[in-house]
Amino acid sequence: MQTMKPRFLLRACLALCWALPFLVGVPANAQSFAVPADAESALDALNDSPRHGEWIDIGEGRSRANRWGDTIRSWIVYPERATRAPVVVVIHEIFGLTDWIRAVADQFAAEGFIAIAPDLLSGHGADGGGTPADRQQAVALVRSLRVEDTTRRLSAVARYGLSLPASSGNFGAVGFCWGGSTSFNFAANEEDLDAAVVYYGSSPNRTMLGRVEAPVLGLYGGDDARVNATIPDAMREMRRLGKFYEPHQFAGAGHGFLRQQSARDGANMSAARAAWAKTIEFFRQYLEN
Repeated sequence: MQTMKPRFLLRACLALCWALPFLVGVPANAQSFAVPADAESALDALNDSPRHGEWIDIGEGRSRANRWGDTIRSWIVYPERATRAPVVVVIHEIFGLTDWIRAVADQFAAEGFIAIAPDLLSGHGADGGGTPADRQQAVALVRSLRVEDTTRRLSAVARYGLSLPASSGNFGAVGFCWGGSTSFNFAANEEDLDAAVVYYGSSPNRTMLGRVEAPVLGLYGGDDARVNATIPDAMREMRRLGKFYEPHQFAGAGHGFLRQQSARDGANMSAARAAWAKTIEFFRQYLEN
């Protein structure tokens, strides 16, 4: 199995990015990309997708550091391209692995990435299953997860992706809501991560920020004060440490804007289009090179 490549030194040019303003609103010149389906149309999008997607079980294997050796049920989608592709680990919301998250993974594959969406509730559901159909049960189970176990499982998923013959050897992580916070935490705990994207997830504490090596892109609804209150401290600390963190707030958009694109009188849709374009451009910059 292919192992994760060593961490490259941070590019000196990253420091220049702190000259960029903390953006509010949607830039008029954002490149256009097809956004993922929203929650209501996710299953139809999956059924209509021409790409190869399948359920897989990713085994962690036992070691001195991992006594569980458990299995993570995951949804993987392959891009249609002639060359090897970067891997993107798609981290679900607090609702667990849903059709919407699978549709997001499919859209990453449409943009040329091998996308893997793990069910981090694998083994936690009834009779050892994963994400339950009842949303409140899923929320309660996700809230019970420990950061160290989640990190261990995400690392196993990344190793699996990097071992694929079609993988280029680069990988990123992206998460939404709870998964956004988890993506930022993963950047602090996984030294081989090449890039992380945070969709409306709160920022880690100062100690965790000090361990981040990968560049981080943050995408937030302007009307989401609970999450956005954590941005300024993270900006200051990341700047002080010379690390790359580029947050964007989209005026009028609420929490979960990529999943609820029809809400808030068009603000969520505008935010979804701009944020998704930034996501694809960011991953192409740091994963394709």
